[in-house]
Amino acid sequence: MKVTETFRISFKALGDRKVRTSLTILMVIVGSSLMVTLNGIVAGLGQFATDVFNRLAPNLLFITSIPTDDSVQGDDDDGDNGGPPSFLGQGLIPVPAITLDQVVVGKLESLPHVSAVIPSYQGIITIAAENRSQSASVLSVQPESLKIIAPALEFTEGSTMNPEDESTIYLPSLIANNLWGEPPEAAAYNGGSAAAMIGQQVNVTYTYIDLATASRQSKSDAFTVAGIMKPVGNPTIDRAVVFNLDAGNKLLQKSGRYDSLFVAAESTNHVMQVEKEIRDLYGSDIGITTSEAILQSIGEFTAGFGSVISSIALVALLVGSVGIVTTMYTSVTERTREIGVMKAIGARDRNVLALFLAEAAIIGIIGASIGLVVGVLGGYGALSLFASNLFPSSEVTPHYPWSDLARVWAISLGLSVAAGLYPAWKASKLSPIVALRRE
Repeated sequence: MKVTETFRISFKALGDRKVRTSLTILMVIVGSSLMVTLNGIVAGLGQFATDVFNRLAPNLLFITSIPTDDSVQGDDDDGDNGGPPSFLGQGLIPVPAITLDQVVVGKLESLPHVSAVIPSYQGIITIAAENRSQSASVLSVQPESLKIIAPALEFTEGSTMNPEDESTIYLPSLIANNLWGEPPEAAAYNGGSAAAMIGQQVNVTYTYIDLATASRQSKSDAFTVAGIMKPVGNPTIDRAVVFNLDAGNKLLQKSGRYDSLFVAAESTNHVMQVEKEIRDLYGSDIGITTSEAILQSIGEFTAGFGSVISSIALVALLVGSVGIVTTMYTSVTERTREIGVMKAIGARDRNVLALFLAEAAIIGIIGASIGLVVGVLGGYGALSLFASNLFPSSEVTPHYPWSDLARVWAISLGLSVAAGLYPAWKASKLSPIVALRRE
């Protein structure tokens, strides 16, 4: 019997049991579409995170005073290890081994292949304008350095750059929108609306614990909005207010101790060399992170998370396979006499086996194909409902590599055929005499 004839007969047999066949195909659709949707969302979020960090300058290294794990010294009980311990108690609270100050900045600037060292203060403040206020993070750097940190950064029309003016502040459009009640699209992309905000006064309050009195204190300053920053798709910039170093040092009570340093290598080819030179200088007493390391961590996380999600979706597909087994086994039972007639007129075991496997394959092909379409549409639908709340300034879209779609389609088809294997084998082994006696 030809393959085309086998599939034609099997398709007609499935058509004779439309309701049962449709429900079985639906099970396959649910499983395969769930795999496609979840894999696409995970891949899309991973791609989004990669794009976000790619918007940072790839030649940047992020330096903090938090030591790495191998800087923990001494295992003896009395703690006498010739230096201060790097962690307190049970090793849960990291203690800076060095202080990031202007001395450290000078040493890093003297290293070969380092083009710039950008010190920064960071903290959480409350910013208020008119009758509105909100919490925001602070990135206190010299404003002219922002282009080194985020080369794609742009300011709205009417913004001015006053690097030495301690009374000026630069707001991301998201925060400016919240303070003045403008629709996001108006202030973020409309130069006229944003221009109206420039020159406005805002009040910034920093709350801290005074170590001398162990009491909560607050310090406030008034700033003039000098510029509105357009979204660049990076939370470091899009959700942080910016004022210069002198203003940050005074408001945040830093006493000249920087929270982090952005070290710019001359090129991406020199990043590893610069990292090695910093390690040679400070060893493990300093924390160093590169964009490449961040992207690698993101890739590892999304790969692991994607595997878990795929396993969950695979369970749904296995449930669909059980449905195929049930459908095919019932079909064999109902068609026992038909199988006996086929064998009586010359059909061989392999012909009967092929007919029932073809039915399972048809169910898998139809279910997997429709499932891919439903899964792709489902991914876009799910992100359109939820991603706008999580990522208001950036577009997150599901990502569907052809290799992933082909893999899901092949798994769906393979499980369908595997599910039909036992019923098909049972049908092929029926004795024609016994089958013809069945009413």
